[in-house]
Amino acid sequence: PVAAGSIVVPYGHVIGNEKWRGSEIAQRLQGKIRLIFEDGLGLVDFHLSNRTCILFISEADLVAGDEFKRRLVRFRNASSLRGIVIVERSQISDQYFLAVQKLVVLELGMVLLPVANQGEASQLITQLVSFYVREQSKDHNSNPFIRKQCSQLAEPSVFRTVQQIPGVGKTKALLLLQRFGSIHGLCNASVKELELVVGQTAAPQIYSF
Repeated sequence: PVAAGSIVVPYGHVIGNEKWRGSEIAQRLQGKIRLIFEDGLGLVDFHLSNRTCILFISEADLVAGDEFKRRLVRFRNASSLRGIVIVERSQISDQYFLAVQKLVVLELGMVLLPVANQGEASQLITQLVSFYVREQSKDHNSNPFIRKQCSQLAEPSVFRTVQQIPGVGKTKALLLLQRFGSIHGLCNASVKELELVVGQTAAPQIYSF
């Protein structure tokens, strides 16, 4: 089960399920958005923000049987996230589409977006990410601090250095740099400030290091 806010998505990034690494969707997303792969996302394929995620139903899923339906129902019952369902509607899978539409929209009350293939799915994800980035930017009111963070994040050596801290992977490194802006800022952060970014378990370890 995934609750809203339990997955923290760094500003301007997408967190993808490890199973999509090397897929056509992932390859087409590379260079267009900042994509991080994580294990343990369970039923979710891509997290666009802390509250919104994507469940992708492929042509193969539709043809294979009802497993995808069970997955959607389990997600709806167990999660407080806003789920967007992207369905690969091809000549082969078109016969199943109306039943899927009925389940997703009428029974589960979720958003359904049909695409012709994985390439179209990647374009749609890119557009959705752009929308969420714009929405987040409004919240920041073009804060110059955000621009400062972006310039820091563009420095690969800083990013790699933060990843050397025990218990800090790509996602936490991005979150820490976005919050504290630099190695110097991170070194001066209190345990309480760190907890707000990485949680109570990781914060003391980072502080000690």
